[in-house]
Amino acid sequence: MSRLNAEERRELKPDEFGIPPRDGRPGKYPIENKSHAVDALARVDRFGTPEEKEQVRKAVAKRYPDLPSSEGEGSSDAAKAERRHGK
Repeated sequence: MSRLNAEERRELKPDEFGIPPRDGRPGKYPIENKSHAVDALARVDRFGTPEEKEQVRKAVAKRYPDLPSSEGEGSSDAAKAERRHGK
C-alpha cells in the first residue's frame, strides 16, 4: 500500500473516505483504492467505535463489493485460509 502524503489526502473526494469529512473535521479511513480500503477495514476494526465500523464497512462494500470483508465477514483466520486455498 502506498502512503498518502498530506497534499494527496486533501485532494481526496469525500466519497473516498470510509468516514467523509464534515463540520470542518478531516475525513477518516481513506478508501480511494482497494489496498487502502482493506487497510481501513483493519484499522477501524481495531480502533473504531461500533458506529465507525458500520459506516466504514458500508462505504467499502458500496465502493468495492467484491471485497469479502467489506460486509464485516470473512476476516477470520478460517475465512482467510479458505481464500488462500480457493474454497
